[in-house]
Amino acid sequence: MLFFHKKKRRVWPWAVFLGFLFCITVGAGLYIWAKQLTLDEVLDSSILKREIQKKAGDEGVALWSLLPDFLGYTGPRTYLFLFLNNTEIRPGGGFIGSYAVVTVDRGKTRIEKIEGTEVLDAATPDTWTPKAPGPLTEHLGVDRWYFRDSNWSPDFGTSAIQAVALYKGEGGALADRIDTVVGVTPTVLETLLEFTGPVTVNGITFDAKTAVETLEYEVEFDYKKRGLSFEQRKEILEPLMMEIVGRLKQDMFHRYPEYLGAIHALFDEKQILVYSLFPELQKKLDRLQWSGQIAQGEGDSVMWVDANVAALKTDHAIARTLSYSFQRQENGRYRATASMTYTHGGAFDWRTTRYRTYARVFVPEGSTWVETKGSMKTDRSNEPGSTDQGTELGKQWFGSFIAIEPGKTGTLSFVYDLPESLTQKIDEGSYTLFVQKQPGVVGSGLTLDLDFGINVAGATPGEIFEQWGDARYQVETNFNVDKKFAVTIAK
Repeated sequence: MLFFHKKKRRVWPWAVFLGFLFCITVGAGLYIWAKQLTLDEVLDSSILKREIQKKAGDEGVALWSLLPDFLGYTGPRTYLFLFLNNTEIRPGGGFIGSYAVVTVDRGKTRIEKIEGTEVLDAATPDTWTPKAPGPLTEHLGVDRWYFRDSNWSPDFGTSAIQAVALYKGEGGALADRIDTVVGVTPTVLETLLEFTGPVTVNGITFDAKTAVETLEYEVEFDYKKRGLSFEQRKEILEPLMMEIVGRLKQDMFHRYPEYLGAIHALFDEKQILVYSLFPELQKKLDRLQWSGQIAQGEGDSVMWVDANVAALKTDHAIARTLSYSFQRQENGRYRATASMTYTHGGAFDWRTTRYRTYARVFVPEGSTWVETKGSMKTDRSNEPGSTDQGTELGKQWFGSFIAIEPGKTGTLSFVYDLPESLTQKIDEGSYTLFVQKQPGVVGSGLTLDLDFGINVAGATPGEIFEQWGDARYQVETNFNVDKKFAVTIAK
């Protein structure tokens, strides 16, 4: 059964949330608590699997399979939690505003350290000067690569390894013991409030739609009106989380399938990500596609990756639509265009400004850049920006900068030729496309317009009936999870 050790005679406000997150993430932990199972019973699949299968199907079984590892029944665990603010999106899920170090041993959980990343970064030794990626230096003016900016890779495992390295270099607590990294976005808090309904604490009401904004404003501004000191500004977190957990405990076991469905969605949408240094646990996470891994393969692929650079928390006001198209050229290669259209629905205020993003698109290795449209050297500039290129994670990438004013729409496009190997696959009669979603991004749109130059014989998913029988494959869909497409070409 989970419990928390007090530290300095009080429970950290996030401690309750972290413990609850562990419970719902592994799902079956609630059953253990309710039945007061022993260690041997926890590890006996015949006791749990039958019950979880009955109550929540295969999803429950998948979560159950991770339970012994997550709760430290197969050995003590030391977690580094990264709180990823996806209203300030970064490649690995969101700006790392705060972090926690959590140890777990046979269900006993202890918060060892929790604080804002600015505290750790401010104490960085003068001798620790890792070089930051060029766009961070250019657009943020940082003098070194800080822990708060460590998740520059869209592959969560790569970002997690970098986070641990920078955390260790800055003298972080228990750095040598960390074996698992967990990323969590505020979307998790919003999901909990969808179950509980609005919660009122200290006269402040939090609901699923406005909780993040309300909380940010309280700890940044309103605490002064309440006569609180800067050090006391986050004390509202403890009663808020206690109230949420208290409400959820009342009906979680009876609504188990609903909670499991919500947790699966959070993993699938990459609002919770986990990377472990334990190979066997990592294999399980990879099979479930819960580790934010960049997919490899011989087919076509697209992944658009934004990095909010000095644009406050403006991502909350940005609607995105990713468009991907190609046509066959005379030389036989297919010329592709990957475009992101940003619609800025906000106005200048305390957390919103013009949107500034350094964007990259990750495409099949061997692709050749042709041109970039819509890039900007700086915000409010008419001068086109430069295009960076590189290979990483088995992909070719192109990157550039764009800014969008409030109330306006902007589009950034990368035009490139696909590798000849894809032409060969299409000529053989088959084509596959995997479009990966960036961690932390909420609800984008996706549009495909693929002109093969040869009639399409079939596709999964299929087009609408009116578009059948020609050489183009056209699809419009939502883009909250990774998407796979397969097309059969007529011979």
